[in-house]
Amino acid sequence: MTFDAFDNWWWPFLFIVLAGWAMTYPWRALGVFLGGRIRDDSEILVLVRSVATALVAAVIGNLICFPSGPAAETTLILRIAAAGAGFAAYFFLGRMILLGVVVAEVVFGLGFYLGY
Repeated sequence: MTFDAFDNWWWPFLFIVLAGWAMTYPWRALGVFLGGRIRDDSEILVLVRSVATALVAAVIGNLICFPSGPAAETTLILRIAAAGAGFAAYFFLGRMILLGVVVAEVVFGLGFYLGY
């Protein structure tokens, strides 16, 4: 079965949902199965957390250094300032992730609106 198997308008959406489910569900099930059997401080979980953190950092770095779409029209200084402001808000205002994200978005949005 392929993406172009049917001409119905809904088929691409159903295909994406089914393909996404088929690719992620086995890993989720494995995580639930193993989750109760692994200690929080085990070496494998430390490795998993490290890899996840590295991937998030790589995505953020990619968005800052090589933006696409409307963000590509902004300056590098604005993108770095927004990330720095978000990190500072997270670090100094209670280590709340949502607060850091909101501050970074507000700084970036204001800079974008003002044309930086």
